[in-house]
Amino acid sequence: MTEPARIRNFSIVAHIDHGKSTLADRLIQLTGTVADRDMKEQLLDSMDIERERGITIKANTVRLDYRARDGQDYVLNLIDTPGHVDFAYEVSRSMRAVEGSLLVVDATQGVEAQTLANVYQAIDAGHEIVPVLNKIDLPAADPDRVKEQIEDVIGLDASEAVEISAKTGFGVPAVLEAIVTRLPPPRGDREAPLKAMLVDSWYDAYLGVVVMIRVMDGVIRKGDRIRMMQTGATYGVDRLAVLRPAMTDWVELGPGEIGVLTASIKQVRDTRVGDTITHERRPCDAPLPGFKPSVPVVFCGLFPVDASDFEALRDAIEKLALNDASFTYEMETSAALGFGFRCGFLGLLHLEVVRERLEREFDLDLITTAPSVVYRVFLRDGTVKELHNPADMPDLTHVDHIEEPRIKATILVPDDYLGDVLKLCQDRRGEQLELTYAGNRAMVVYDLPLNEVVFDFYDRLKSVTKGYASFDYALTGYREDHLVKMSVLVNDEPVDALAMMVHRDRAELRGRAMVEKLKDLIPRHMFKIPIQAAIGGRVIARETIAALRKDVTAKCYGGDVTRKKKLLEKQKAGKKKMRQFGKVEIPQTAFINALKMDG
Repeated sequence: MTEPARIRNFSIVAHIDHGKSTLADRLIQLTGTVADRDMKEQLLDSMDIERERGITIKANTVRLDYRARDGQDYVLNLIDTPGHVDFAYEVSRSMRAVEGSLLVVDATQGVEAQTLANVYQAIDAGHEIVPVLNKIDLPAADPDRVKEQIEDVIGLDASEAVEISAKTGFGVPAVLEAIVTRLPPPRGDREAPLKAMLVDSWYDAYLGVVVMIRVMDGVIRKGDRIRMMQTGATYGVDRLAVLRPAMTDWVELGPGEIGVLTASIKQVRDTRVGDTITHERRPCDAPLPGFKPSVPVVFCGLFPVDASDFEALRDAIEKLALNDASFTYEMETSAALGFGFRCGFLGLLHLEVVRERLEREFDLDLITTAPSVVYRVFLRDGTVKELHNPADMPDLTHVDHIEEPRIKATILVPDDYLGDVLKLCQDRRGEQLELTYAGNRAMVVYDLPLNEVVFDFYDRLKSVTKGYASFDYALTGYREDHLVKMSVLVNDEPVDALAMMVHRDRAELRGRAMVEKLKDLIPRHMFKIPIQAAIGGRVIARETIAALRKDVTAKCYGGDVTRKKKLLEKQKAGKKKMRQFGKVEIPQTAFINALKMDG
């Protein structure tokens, strides 16, 4: 049992690629938590996708034992958080479980958009913040300029910022000392009834549901009967452990400690992130405030390529949803694709990661429909309908107006690329709110429709700024606009997976781009295939895929020309009949590529 005065709980916050996970590796190494032979890069990033893409997706925790210069032993609980805007929900949860943060800033790049977003979350959570300047060993590092930036842009005193190189290990011992001396210890009463926050939960094939908790007051021991205050369910604690990063069995956890427990919980659904855990016999008076539930921003349909895999997909989605509280799903059916799920995500990267995890971890082949956002449709009879899928759009004669979600986007960009960024935002129907400078970098704030950002805004932004811009956004609300549903018809049959909501002024451009793309993606058949984009009953763009033709006149040598004509007429009639009854096979790759709009 560790005294709260000897505990420090902290998270590492930073922009993508500023060195959070590398610093976590060095802290683990320096405190001897993991033997050198077991050490590897990005140790806390346990998923294959995290290691391949070099990003953190799940917030991970590790307990470090550290003997400070004053000879005292301390316990440091570190939470390594994601930096990407799509996983901000993971960050906000982790923040509530700790008292302080290390703000890591790249000494060559300076303050970026996500640095701002994440540090404001830490300030909201009431954290003590220690600035750390990383990559100090690079020739382009300019610590004085970056310290000035931290003071100007964020408003934190950076005079005592710790200068380090997480890659080489230079300056990292000073970070450990700063954690012990500058971050506050947790507060809590050992004698009070148990009050613990449920920080995270995940599914383990051998242990069932594993629950991560942060104890606020009281003590939890193996064998205790506990109650979840939100759901009212009670369980017996089978096992208590701390993460070093592997699970190490523990006897009891007291105030300020972070650990995990298993309690024969069958479904992750029974453990709600942000719930308060207390003793069944001696409960605490009031639950902790918990977290705001995450609000999905982007929706898309996930369908199995082979209809017989539907049950496997359902099982996989349920297991994954346990591990990822910000992912929502419900069943849906589609005429073209059969049974599947309508899923909600926090952004496009989140969508990509979930799809990739389903395909890899559960060995599934999936079709993803066009990502769309939630629109509000106001009907003439005064009712309001939420529209998740463009295919469900009610008849236009009943619709009064449609509102779409808007976001406030913050973009930090070097001066040279500012013009391109402003043009990109204007093209996406954006409205400029402010433009300020910090050194040679501009900070632009735009009001943008989320629909325009969902498709490929981030990729376009990176390409027009050669990767130097950083981008962060927050939802601001709904606003009315001229929106219409654009359907795509292949051989006169509507393909509901390709239906999308577009702005009326852009409909023709979008439609033309879509049919031209499909013309190249759908293979030729024995009959000609018209591809049309339509709004209501009006066709706005059309392309035709020519038919494959067999040379039916090859066996005619000489003779009368009418013989050839007769054969060709016969072929023409056959093609007409084929077109009437023929089914057009649209390959899965065509769906995915058609939905990647290029500009």
